Amino acid sequence: MKRVLVTGAGGFIGGAIVREFLAQGWAVDAAVRRCVPDELRAAAAEGRVRLRVADLSDPSSSAALFAPEAGRAPVDAVVHGAGRASDTGRRSAFRRANYDAVRHLAAAALARGAGRFVFVSTTDVYGLRDFRGEAEDALPLRADPPHPYPAFKIAAEQWLRANLPPDRWTILRPGAVWGPGDRTLTPRLVAFLRGSPFIIHFGPWRGTNRWPLAHVRNVAGAACLAATSPDASGRAINVLDTERTSVDEWTRLVAARFLPRRRFRTLCLPRWVGAGFGWPVERLSSALNLAHPFADPTRYAARSISANLDFDNARLRALFAAAGRALVTRAEGWRDL
Repeated sequence: MKRVLVTGAGGFIGGAIVREFLAQGWAVDAAVRRCVPDELRAAAAEGRVRLRVADLSDPSSSAALFAPEAGRAPVDAVVHGAGRASDTGRRSAFRRANYDAVRHLAAAALARGAGRFVFVSTTDVYGLRDFRGEAEDALPLRADPPHPYPAFKIAAEQWLRANLPPDRWTILRPGAVWGPGDRTLTPRLVAFLRGSPFIIHFGPWRGTNRWPLAHVRNVAGAACLAATSPDASGRAINVLDTERTSVDEWTRLVAARFLPRRRFRTLCLPRWVGAGFGWPVERLSSALNLAHPFADPTRYAARSISANLDFDNARLRALFAAAGRALVTRAEGWRDL
């Protein structure tokens, strides 16, 4: 039986990755830092996963995850899903979680002869600007705006390329991850809509720009396939749903599902209005090192929803097709939500 180490196993994406590997017959070591959700605790009690507690910003703690043990096979793959995915927080916190932790874990995996290292990055490494369906090879990395979240994801990607052989790494770049168990994207939008009579769009797109959705099961499936597929080695793969969903369409779908009795008017404002409101929100929330801002939108969030984040997912479609699998459609994912 193949064995995988999944970090961030207690989170939304990490939990889905654990479930995917279990469904594919892998033995799973599930690494968490503090909180262990009930589902993961139950799986550990049933012997389906092995819980591991680690502080990945500590090199010795990362190395301990790969310590040889009698009767246990070496790790065949590592899926690093842990990290700080937020638009607020101190720069030092992003560095520890999204750069230092990657270096320590990948170095320990390489030293212990673990299999492929799958790093869950983000499409934000391309910048928050307008795109027109470009493929992975046509997309340079740029932290625009110069925010620590994409900046340290880029630094981690560059470190992996420089320090691991090409056959030992794969980078996954999900867009806006959604699905059952989402604790951030959908709840944050619902919370905003509860307090607003308007659906608000910033900039000239007026809500027709693409919101780069990635269903969590597509992310988990990509992680599992990337762990073993020769076609995934040494590559960066955009993880996006195939359907093109606009910001306005997504907002109205969420409103209709969670606030069915509300009727919203549309308000379109210049980009500078969103940036002007979001700048102090982002600065204060970051100074307090909040994982979630005290109000919406932040400047980063306003940039996100006003840009046309339209990328190609050809590598993902090829990866799934080679395995005889289909991507989860928006309709299928919506029924699960």
